[in-house]
Amino acid sequence: MKILFLVQKHQRIILDSFYEAIDQNVELCDLRWLDSDEQGNLKRYFQNNVDVAKYDRILCFLRFKKELKQAKFFRSLPNLIFLEHDAYQNYIDCKYKGKFSKHYKRIPGVRVLSSGFNVVQGLKDEGVDAVFVPKGYDNKLLYDLQQQRDIELGFVGSVKSKTYSKRLELLNALAEKESLLITRTNSGEEYLQTLNRIRFFVSADVGMGEYMIKNFEAMACGCLVFAFNQGERENQALGFEDMQNIVLYKDLDELIKKLHYLRKNSNEADAIASAGQQHVESNFTWEKVGKLAVDAMSEPLKQPANKKNNWLFFKGLI
Repeated sequence: MKILFLVQKHQRIILDSFYEAIDQNVELCDLRWLDSDEQGNLKRYFQNNVDVAKYDRILCFLRFKKELKQAKFFRSLPNLIFLEHDAYQNYIDCKYKGKFSKHYKRIPGVRVLSSGFNVVQGLKDEGVDAVFVPKGYDNKLLYDLQQQRDIELGFVGSVKSKTYSKRLELLNALAEKESLLITRTNSGEEYLQTLNRIRFFVSADVGMGEYMIKNFEAMACGCLVFAFNQGERENQALGFEDMQNIVLYKDLDELIKKLHYLRKNSNEADAIASAGQQHVESNFTWEKVGKLAVDAMSEPLKQPANKKNNWLFFKGLI
């Protein structure tokens, strides 16, 4: 399979290993890093830089904000696939609520690879061709350093966006009762070192419906992750088992209750952290997730009859 893979040129999360994994599982992966201007005018970019006949799939992992305004152009492309890690916003109270499914339904034949199992089920119910491909982490950059952990309770990540308002609310409420470090770091070495200092990592993806990448990264670094419970279907899809390889909570009271219990039962806490680390190492490295993405792309796509003529129209040939 030969794919054209369009990704964001400037992205805070380092996803090189994910891109490499996709490349390793296809015959050809033409990876293009698009800047903001190129993402905003894909019609022009394709006219000047792309021969779609060379590819079996066109995979877009771009800013949804940019994609949203270009449905007419996307309808012209054959074998189109969107990779999306933020489609959970389709089902939460934010500015993109309902806009993902509306956008996808305007592009007949598109396949969506989404990182949320619940999200995929919701999109399918709305008639979208959606496939679950989980998030993952970079095992080349993030791993257990086997060192002493001097931060008992911590969170590393963003809390400023409106999307994360419930996250901040829960973290602040916890900080009023427990000694909690809330911080941000640069990607790479600083992030690795900080995660390896934390014993109990508090994941507060409140109301998002899926688990963010930080859960996998913290587990890989040997933290015992306390995660807001995203529901039975999501947990089963990821193999998350409460008090076995992760600690799940539905509210602040349950989080604190389990925290106090595991403080008193250090061996059990260590066992859960170890099981979580082994679980993500076995299932969620970008190498493994990249293979899943290629498998999801390989299945035959729905092809509207007018796709070819649409592309010729945008090229100015008819």
